[in-house]
Amino acid sequence: MKSPFVCATCRASLAARAIPRHVSIKTSINRSLRSNHTRPTFAPKPTPNLKHIRQNPGLYEQNCIDRHYAPSSRNGWRILELHEQLVNRRKEALEARQRNNAIARQLKGGREGEERAGLLDEARKLKGRLAEYEAEERSVEEEMERLGLDLPNLSSMSTPVGSQPDLLGHINGTSAPSPGHERSHVDIGRELDLLDFEASATTSGWGWYFLKNEAALLEQALIQYALSVAMKRGWTVMTPPSLVYGHIAGACGFQPRDQSGEQQIYNIASHHSSPSTDNPDDKTHQATPSLVLAGTAEIPFAGSQANKTLPTDKLPLKVIGPSRCYRAEAGARGVDTKGLYRVHEFTKVEMFAWTAAPPTSETGFGADDDGSPSPSEEVFEEMVGIQQEILTDLGLHARILEMPSHDLGASATRKIDIEAFFPSRRGIDEGYGEVTSASICGDYQARRLNTRVKGAVGAKGGEDGKGVVSGFAETVNGTAMAVPRVLAALLENGWDPEEGVVTVPRVLRKWMPGELESIRPQGR
Repeated sequence: MKSPFVCATCRASLAARAIPRHVSIKTSINRSLRSNHTRPTFAPKPTPNLKHIRQNPGLYEQNCIDRHYAPSSRNGWRILELHEQLVNRRKEALEARQRNNAIARQLKGGREGEERAGLLDEARKLKGRLAEYEAEERSVEEEMERLGLDLPNLSSMSTPVGSQPDLLGHINGTSAPSPGHERSHVDIGRELDLLDFEASATTSGWGWYFLKNEAALLEQALIQYALSVAMKRGWTVMTPPSLVYGHIAGACGFQPRDQSGEQQIYNIASHHSSPSTDNPDDKTHQATPSLVLAGTAEIPFAGSQANKTLPTDKLPLKVIGPSRCYRAEAGARGVDTKGLYRVHEFTKVEMFAWTAAPPTSETGFGADDDGSPSPSEEVFEEMVGIQQEILTDLGLHARILEMPSHDLGASATRKIDIEAFFPSRRGIDEGYGEVTSASICGDYQARRLNTRVKGAVGAKGGEDGKGVVSGFAETVNGTAMAVPRVLAALLENGWDPEEGVVTVPRVLRKWMPGELESIRPQGR
């Protein structure tokens, strides 16, 4: 198996042809250094790999610089420094305990008078010093954990360094089609009575929308089609909740604010009972853990296996499901965010999988390269294959991109985006816009959610007390269908300016009333 990590200099020397690209407009909801969510006592205990960080502080420093996490770039060195302090304090504490035990033995020997008083005084001082050592040890361990959790995942050797992606291929032709128009889906939707942005502006504000008539039916058809493609490959369907605890979102790499301080996640106000007036010392009055609206089903899917141990023979565990997603992302209004392209609430069909970790070397991060893909890479390739099949059958021209380090969220070690062609966006990124994404997260999320694998020989973990190695799982996620953007692409690419109709892709017709072939103005 190839090692998933390589230094920045080596990656740069391997970089392939880059694509001229407009500044990325992809959401940055998971680009934050610090979570504002308080972790309740019942939350999964995170386990950052502090040993690997201590052994490779320079690697983590360069990785932070590559990924625009400069404020955290010295965390590895600070962890190394704190660990050295901790080792020294533990030595001093051990010596103090040994001396304390020796005093106890002397006192048992029947020492009397001034000698006994002196020993008791020394024992009291040692007890105070040991309490200080224990408090300091807890504080240092907590600080090392915080510093480790602030670090983003290490980038894969496939990831280009910088801001330019690598072109991996195309779908439905190598060049953009010429549809004979540059009409926006917003205008098409209004003409065919499919979209209503004015009504949603009244009810909810900018960034919301109503789907009407055939557009609402197409949403359901797209969901059913995406599910059918994955189900025939053995994926299990599951619908997740839209509300999740803030600490679960944080463990997945999604934070309340981005690095610029912009609000990125919708927080739900906490409601809890008032303290009892009859008993002012009532300790049951506790604020409930914060809840947030999930920006993607990746969050509740990942959290569903928190504090669980997955048997290896059940892996990979692959689920897919539709959900409503909520993004409080900010952005200037204009063609870049017009219509359905960037909205605050939308339907998405998400794929998520847990896999076993690859066999490890003594360093804990990858055995000798035998050329075969790891379990997570195999699922990743399957996800990208599902995405390609869906877009191919929908008749959308698209390009496949290996995303650069600047575009990776905190949890991802590798990410592939597929961007469809939008006739109305020719002035932005040559008309291309993201419609799907797939990411390998390694054990980043599993370490923060305490999702383990039992029976994984050579996995990163420890003995479970029964002679079986128990390590952390690895996670992979991908978009099967982002409904608003795909719907917008279908309206623009399927628009016939002469007839004034939109052609419905053949694969969706079985889910449309009367196997509808085209969408026409109301009354025609």
